[in-house]
Amino acid sequence: MLKDIRKNKKKKNESSIIGRLRGWFYHGRFIGFDIQSIIMTVLTALTIITTVIMGLLLYNRFKMAIKQTAVTNTENMVENTVEKLDADLLNVRQITNAVNYNIIQEYDISSRDFNRQFSLLYEINADKIQSMALYDDKGNLLTAEPVAVQKDAVEPSEQDWYQDAEADIENIHFSIPHIQNLFVDGTYRYYWVVSLSRSVDINDGEQPGSGVLLVDMKYSVIENTLARINDASNGIYYYLCSRDGQMIYHPRGTDMDRGYFKEEYRDAATYEDGTYELTVNGRTSNVIVNSVAYTGWKVVGVVPESVQIASINRFRYYIITTVIILMMMLLGVNRIISKKISRPILKLNESVKAYEAGGPTDIYIGGSSEIRHLGYSVQKSYEQIEALMQEIIREQTERRKSEMDALQSQINPHFLYNTLESITWMVEAKKNLDAVFMISELAKLLRISLSKGRTVIRISDEIQHSRSYMNIQKVRYKERFQIEFDIDEEINEYCTVKLIVQPILENAIYYGVGNMDEDDGGKITIRGEKKDDDIYISVEDNGMGMNEDIVENILKDNNKVPKHGSGVGLINVHSRIQLMFGNEYGLEVYSEPDEGTRIVIHIPAIPYTEENREQLETQNYGKGRVTDEEK
Repeated sequence: MLKDIRKNKKKKNESSIIGRLRGWFYHGRFIGFDIQSIIMTVLTALTIITTVIMGLLLYNRFKMAIKQTAVTNTENMVENTVEKLDADLLNVRQITNAVNYNIIQEYDISSRDFNRQFSLLYEINADKIQSMALYDDKGNLLTAEPVAVQKDAVEPSEQDWYQDAEADIENIHFSIPHIQNLFVDGTYRYYWVVSLSRSVDINDGEQPGSGVLLVDMKYSVIENTLARINDASNGIYYYLCSRDGQMIYHPRGTDMDRGYFKEEYRDAATYEDGTYELTVNGRTSNVIVNSVAYTGWKVVGVVPESVQIASINRFRYYIITTVIILMMMLLGVNRIISKKISRPILKLNESVKAYEAGGPTDIYIGGSSEIRHLGYSVQKSYEQIEALMQEIIREQTERRKSEMDALQSQINPHFLYNTLESITWMVEAKKNLDAVFMISELAKLLRISLSKGRTVIRISDEIQHSRSYMNIQKVRYKERFQIEFDIDEEINEYCTVKLIVQPILENAIYYGVGNMDEDDGGKITIRGEKKDDDIYISVEDNGMGMNEDIVENILKDNNKVPKHGSGVGLINVHSRIQLMFGNEYGLEVYSEPDEGTRIVIHIPAIPYTEENREQLETQNYGKGRVTDEEK
């Protein structure tokens, strides 16, 4: 019967292979020698599709790169501008501190040294400072540089800078840019300034008092910094606003005043520092916000979408030209390739037709490596089919034998009989709790042994089966040995062949620690861990051990070592692991006489999923591991 099955499969596979070849070449004969046109058409279509896709990908990548470059450059420019403004404002703060601590606090305001030092400090910093003035606590001008006359209608004590200094005497206060109108100017010129004010203590003879120091920073310091970066920005622009949403500087401030240009600067003033993609003036733009220290002002850089369009358009023409040239070159190459491919195929077609007509098996072998391989495959098809059938029969025979051995090793009748006898003894001795425990462990062992007929189970289930088995054996052997499980939780959800640990434990008991006295300290240790892409489960005992000859032959199917009982179980486990995962896996045995034995189970780390289990037990059963990439 086995011979008939093999013969039928051979004919079926042979007819399938020849049928596919016949259909292919008959189709080629039906359309004549136009196979070159088919190859040319396919290659042309692939060329066009591939070239267009590559062009689009390159175009989109360049578009993103332009946008990212513009945003990154703007972020750097905004950061540098903030650092420059921080430095300028810090410099003016230092000037204010120098006036307070080195002049006002050191000299009497009515002394000549005070006026000389006050004037000297102003002259040193005249490139940054528009004016300096000192007022008493009633708002009266005490001194000013450059020497000026205060306007009669001006009440300094009612202005914001004065009131801010009086309200918070510990801090230096910054105003937004404004026109300084405190002093009479004969040339009728008035200057934009940023006022710094602070409360100070004044020495006036024997009468100490307080007042307000006013230092006006030139607005041109800020204006020049921002104007310089806007002049070189190439479409990107930068502006400065206060935290309250008041505009301090904008390169198109005049257009904004006339209503020709609109800027959402009040919204930008509420943003935290960072980069945002917003709709500005009806177009999508990237907005970069960064705060200036001391003042809370915000430097805002705007990257309009129009800045990127010009560069993208230029690159678009370059991409189109490159794609057209590349396509023309590839079409010429495709024509040459199609001729080279079609010629050996036609010759192979003729030789296959002669072979099918009963002629010699002299199949044409020539052309590219693929065509040569195809010709060689047809010529060797009979030998390969025969070899394949023999291999299938051998694997099926070994698999059936392995599965039968696995079923036979699941439940040892003698072990089951002794367990039930122990339970009967416990019930008669009214040790009900112990009897319940034994029945529970026996139920767990039987449940996992059956496993709904599955061969592949979780490692956690295999370890539970081993625990139940050892719990029963410890009762039967009256606790004459110790058992320790050291299993990494990481390996619990990986695949294993069912019932591979229990036969090894049985071997460790019967030939290791089972006959040792309680005082000898018999112990069995089960360890499990994952290393790289493999899992190792070891069973180690400190029993009698084995000599080198037994260790060398215990996993071999020969008669050098007498095998019975669990000795057969070890070979069974080793064979089932190799049939499932490949010859590079299985058992490794280490033993020394009177020292003990350690048996290591080596399996691949395959995550337990229903798909992996089915693949291992069906089409991939016995063909090696199923990796995550093959899922």
